Amino acid sequence: VQLQASGGGLAQIGGSLRLACVASGFALDEYAVGWFRQAPGKEREVVSCISGAGTDTYDAESVQGRFIMSRDNAKSTAFLQMNSLKGEDTAVYFCAADPGLTMCLNGRPSTTTRWGRGTLVTVSS
Repeated sequence: VQLQASGGGLAQIGGSLRLACVASGFALDEYAVGWFRQAPGKEREVVSCISGAGTDTYDAESVQGRFIMSRDNAKSTAFLQMNSLKGEDTAVYFCAADPGLTMCLNGRPSTTTRWGRGTLVTVSS
């Protein structure tokens, strides 16, 4: 059972990056998927979340209109398209999967949340 995040790197302010989260060992379509991030010295926070069927998405106010989350259940993969990047988007980004919607509705992980290893996003001028 594994979640693998990728796509992080260095981007310029105003630029774009696309993160991917690939699941293996379990049926991702039965799980909501969320992206969280943690900047140095700050607590982990939810960025975006998507329901198992991909019909509902939830975005933090700080990324609304800039980040788009999607998923391809046939490929057991969820994506986070990040546009108009800002310096404050610099963080380690983690993907998480949860069988319920609590993680998305509350913006916090639950006891059943599964985590992947993070991918570093650095936004600079």
